[in-house]
Amino acid sequence: MDTKLFLTVFTSVFLAELGDKTQLATMLFAAKSENPKLTVFAAAALALVATSALGVLAGDAVSRVVDPEWLTRLAGVGFIAVGVWTLWKG
Repeated sequence: MDTKLFLTVFTSVFLAELGDKTQLATMLFAAKSENPKLTVFAAAALALVATSALGVLAGDAVSRVVDPEWLTRLAGVGFIAVGVWTLWKG
């Protein structure tokens, strides 16, 4: 296993997920006293695993058609565009 890659992906996804609507929805389900916390955790964890699997499969499929270097550039431009849009709308 590539430890550097593992830590990079883990850190990126962990920071991206903090405070997003997924975490807020999970907190709301967990806040209801009648909801078993283990069930909420298991369902949320499985959902994140499933969406991550889709991301890996989609990334692999797209990289077969588009050069990964261009994908990196496109993602960078996309993040910058979202940042500019957020600043403009804010």
